[in-house]
Amino acid sequence: MASLSESFEAGAARGMLGLPAAMLRIMAGKPVVRDGHTLDVQCQLLLKIMRLRGVQLGAGNVETQRHQMVAQSSTLAPRAHGRVEVRELVVAGGDDSLAARCYRPEDADGAAIVFYHGGGFVLGDLDSHDGVCRALADRARATVISIDYRRAPEHVAPAAARDAIAAFRDIAARADDFEIDARRIAVAGDSAGGNLAAVVAQQTKDDTIPPSAQLLLYPAVDFAEDKPSKDRLATGFFLEKTSMDWFEGHYLPEGCDKRDPMVSPLRGELAGVAPAIVITAGFDPLRDEGEAYGAALETAGVTTTSRREAGLLHGFANFAGGVERAREALDHAADALRARFDAIS
Repeated sequence: MASLSESFEAGAARGMLGLPAAMLRIMAGKPVVRDGHTLDVQCQLLLKIMRLRGVQLGAGNVETQRHQMVAQSSTLAPRAHGRVEVRELVVAGGDDSLAARCYRPEDADGAAIVFYHGGGFVLGDLDSHDGVCRALADRARATVISIDYRRAPEHVAPAAARDAIAAFRDIAARADDFEIDARRIAVAGDSAGGNLAAVVAQQTKDDTIPPSAQLLLYPAVDFAEDKPSKDRLATGFFLEKTSMDWFEGHYLPEGCDKRDPMVSPLRGELAGVAPAIVITAGFDPLRDEGEAYGAALETAGVTTTSRREAGLLHGFANFAGGVERAREALDHAADALRARFDAIS
């Protein structure tokens, strides 16, 4: 439960970002342009607020960073429009059972989404993405099951990937128990979670019950090679090069093969994986590798919808309660996934 100070901060942030456009521009400053894209003014003001508060992603003590991510995510978390039933679950993991959380909207029709949260494989948990999962369940009219996979540095790669695969297989095998349709189970995730969703789609494509779709929000898909956006957008846009180095240093063990598809799904065998929806952000250092993954999927013959949200930042799903364009982007992603479910039913 949020503290009184955190609730006040959330209200203040939402109120400030909801000011008229002209006032937002005055407060945010001169427009920021990169690669022909103009940073959304609400995102620009949000970055300014973060800098004033000293928020820095991926630096210092792991536990402190984990707490800060949960607090920061709850500040501008998206909200469901309708009632969403929430309950705690236990599912199989790579070595042991895992906690999970199930979100079922009133108009659920059996379609389901197995969701993997972001956070660089180090941060993030069921609480940091609670709002995102509620909103996704509501918008996509689907049951969402969020997976509390093992995180680094306590558990380095490929522990998270093994958990992600095992959890999907367990849910698919017990679809009747979860009151979901085994033909319509998608995988989804943001950032590191997008990586895990892509890995699951590859590793389970020949299963009796494979994913029916994959939704990848600004995914990290390649540790082996830096794409140009990592340099062009290395500083100043929330996720920075130093952040990514910090996450990688915690997640990948010494001597790890960075081309292993279990950590870099861009290097995997893509033919035959589930239809994909790949959403990137124009001001995200991971933009180019996400778009390279979408292009590679298309080359492999996979039905793929790729969309660049030009004015947005990495992590925009967690800001969708206060940033209008982020809300619209999350709605578009949910609508695209819903269309995939409807094509199957």
